[in-house]
Amino acid sequence: MEVDVRPGKYIVAVSGGVDSVVLLDVLNKKKELEVVVAHFDHGIREDSPHDRKFVQALAKKYGLAFEYAEGNLGPDVSEATAREARYTFLRAVKEKYEADAIIVAHHQDDLIETAMINLLRGTGRKGLTSLSSGDEIVRPLLEYSKREITNYAKKHGLVWREDSTNKDVKYLRNYVRLVLLPKLSVAQRENLLRTIQAQRSVNAELDKVLAKFLSAGLDKKRLLSLGHKEAAEVVVAWLRENNVTDIDRKAVERAVVGVKTAKPGKRIVIKNNLVIEVGKNKLALDYMER
Repeated sequence: MEVDVRPGKYIVAVSGGVDSVVLLDVLNKKKELEVVVAHFDHGIREDSPHDRKFVQALAKKYGLAFEYAEGNLGPDVSEATAREARYTFLRAVKEKYEADAIIVAHHQDDLIETAMINLLRGTGRKGLTSLSSGDEIVRPLLEYSKREITNYAKKHGLVWREDSTNKDVKYLRNYVRLVLLPKLSVAQRENLLRTIQAQRSVNAELDKVLAKFLSAGLDKKRLLSLGHKEAAEVVVAWLRENNVTDIDRKAVERAVVGVKTAKPGKRIVIKNNLVIEVGKNKLALDYMER
């Protein structure tokens, strides 16, 4: 199994499941990489401390540095909250070691699952391609299916732990994985992968156009000249450019309508304490004091 990872220092997220165990084994064979093993205990299951001990022993076996943290999030935590806590930990470890990036074990099945979940929730153009490999988060297993990863583990005699919550269909991802994904034929799966790849190419071109549009900031007059859907795309791109990513469609609608109707000096609340300040010609983001 070959993975494309540039030489450097990386934080590798290892849960103890088969995906991350295989990822760690593959990366450890690449001598040009300096690897730190990171494990986050969400505190969702009573037996989760055993996962930490397993991963710690695995890191010791490979002679790698090991970092972990406990979340104590409880059994009823949402997937989004658990993910946010996990990545906050991983970014802290990355900063501690001054690493180049974080490597995670998402694979081809995860790619399809994420696209299906976003479609079920009602997604925009980015939703189909939200799971990708980038500069901060590297996902070198996206070309490999779950079956290929499991076969690699068995072939190389690897041992891993099974997370009991992965069978609980109260979580949407598990429902998609266990109920919906198995219903896809090989042809349907391939068609979906092609659609995702095509959308990724379209998104890349649109992002270039939007970046050029926003090169001098968000101009109110230019925004007013656009139709509603086009204006929404520009506002979303502007928010992302300002590191605001966790915003829903209702908030975007509120922003577009507000910007088009508000007079200079007005403030439009987007979410929590985040506001858009409407100037005579320009728009700016600010945070209200609580």
